[in-house]
Amino acid sequence: MSQSILIADDEPSILLSLKFLLQKAGFEVRLAKNGEEVIQALEQSVPDLILLDAMMPKRDGFDVCQTIRANPDWQRLPVIMLTAKSRDVERQKGMALGATDYVTKPFSTRDLVETVRKHLAA
Repeated sequence: MSQSILIADDEPSILLSLKFLLQKAGFEVRLAKNGEEVIQALEQSVPDLILLDAMMPKRDGFDVCQTIRANPDWQRLPVIMLTAKSRDVERQKGMALGATDYVTKPFSTRDLVETVRKHLAA
């Protein structure tokens, strides 16, 4: 059975390109367009990893990450934050709230797939 990834981003073009990339790499992919959809998706079925955009409507990625870490059933779930903000303060905030890793947009697709595989193998 292939490993599953939940991708959360409010930008449709990023969602579609990441979905294509990760399906091509052999992963099962689900999508969420905002923070509320992420929580709903987790309540239905917990993926093996989440790619979580930091800036989304309704609930941003930082808030969602904090909610994930507060739930005992989701605490070990790898969360890779995606953001266009490359400032160290944003990275530190994401890591402090429990993100497993942090990837800055634009990113190399090969590097992103390697990062995903690294955290799924851990």
